Amino acid sequence: MAVKKGVLIDISKCIGCRACQVACKEWNSLPAVKTRNWGSYQNPASLNADTWSIIEYFETEENNKVAWHFKRHGCHHCTDANCLEGCPTGAIKRSPSGMVYIDQKICIGCKNCIQLCPFGIPHLNETTGTSMKCTGCFDRVENGDAPACAKACPTGALTFGNRSQLLAMAYDRLNFLRKQGNYRASIYGEKELGGLGFFYILLENPEFYGLPKDPKIVSKYFYNILSNSFISLISAAVITLGAIFTFRDRGKKKQDKEIEKEN
Repeated sequence: MAVKKGVLIDISKCIGCRACQVACKEWNSLPAVKTRNWGSYQNPASLNADTWSIIEYFETEENNKVAWHFKRHGCHHCTDANCLEGCPTGAIKRSPSGMVYIDQKICIGCKNCIQLCPFGIPHLNETTGTSMKCTGCFDRVENGDAPACAKACPTGALTFGNRSQLLAMAYDRLNFLRKQGNYRASIYGEKELGGLGFFYILLENPEFYGLPKDPKIVSKYFYNILSNSFISLISAAVITLGAIFTFRDRGKKKQDKEIEKEN
């Protein structure tokens, strides 16, 4: 059995340089996205089908001074991945190292993954009609290399490795931060959704960074509802098409008979 890999994202070391964001674009050949000034240095404002990893900017006031917090935002490659379980076609898969990715050849753009993800990660590509998100660079990882984002980080804010070892590192770092007086520091993703592949050391509570405090695993019952709805839609489409072709054939036969009478 393959060892589960992951990335430890240490908020305390992130300087908001966006090297990870650029590396993701370059490795995955993702096009630039036209943006506008929306009152923040964060650019673009959110993830989209052509932007799989971004640095989020959080501006606060501390001791009458502006303070910045930065967070890499992208797929967490959950152990209990709602998107994977809720995909009706099997397009969402898990690599041997634990990375969750979408097979573009199988995805039908049903949007189940978009609805089920508690972190708002997948987005629909209007051109291809398929869902897009971070792949964890599974193609690199399976060949012994680190994800592009982790390899590009200049400060050690992103560390790639065996998840169990990263978790031990996270606790060592957490103890250090608390000794330095960062009493709100915590680890996010150790147990959430069975354990996140890409998990955090936070300096504030999860909600401060837009992370759900207790993300839920969607029940199998809901998955069945989605799957049944999908099947119902397909069935309805088949029935409708069948009715159209039947009506067309009847019309053609009637027309042929009229032509025979005239002849």
